[in-house]
Amino acid sequence: MARRGAAGAKYDGNNMNENDVGQDKRNKQDKHEDDALAVPVAWEALEDAFENNAPEVHSYLHFDTGEVIRIVDGVADPSMHTRIMNDARYLRIDPVSSREQYRWMERFIATVEDEELRRRLNIAIDGKGAFRRFKDALMSHPVDRERWFAFRSERLRSCMESWLTAHGIHSVERPSWHVPTAQEVQPISVAQPVEPRAEPVARPAVSDVQRKRLHELVDGLASEDMELAQTYLELLRDRRHASKPSVNAGSDASVAAAAKSVENE
Repeated sequence: MARRGAAGAKYDGNNMNENDVGQDKRNKQDKHEDDALAVPVAWEALEDAFENNAPEVHSYLHFDTGEVIRIVDGVADPSMHTRIMNDARYLRIDPVSSREQYRWMERFIATVEDEELRRRLNIAIDGKGAFRRFKDALMSHPVDRERWFAFRSERLRSCMESWLTAHGIHSVERPSWHVPTAQEVQPISVAQPVEPRAEPVARPAVSDVQRKRLHELVDGLASEDMELAQTYLELLRDRRHASKPSVNAGSDASVAAAAKSVENE
């Protein structure tokens, strides 16, 4: 007996129309993504681990950080390897087999247009050490060398994505370090407080030393020169008073008074 789905689509048993099949796939995909473990995968490190299938190298993916831990027999501490193997936060990475990577080289050689290079590459992959000779043969052909890197990366990425899906891992964007700009690293300029400028202090016209020296000169004058000295001092006073009335008038008067006191003595 035929039944109707939620959207009104008619189906019976295993017979489903295209809309139902598509919706069912999307529902399964959404459910798988909801159940998957979100891991910030370090793609370059994971790619290196998938490519390196040396038997003495063991690689593990850390679920929390997405980093790849590589342990080499004879180099790493065996106890550390045992501890990582038994840690539920790490998952052992299954690298791509040498046989599969060898097939990649064969498929790439078929895409090379240069007949001479294609011939050299076919010779290079024959026998032990094929991977090294294959890379050496591409060294003098930068364009095909870059094509090989892109060719290999696409296949590695496909293997990695299949492996992550098989283990219920959903890759998420890795947090990136913020690199500050030149403006951000400049020190914040703080305005320096401006100290109040002290008012200039009027320098006395005649210092104590000069005043003492003047008394000594007056004391050394003869009585007949006192009048001449007084007249000269008064002349200096009047001239300074006329040019700068507010600066040294008091000082000249003091000099004249000192001269008169000496004369009276």
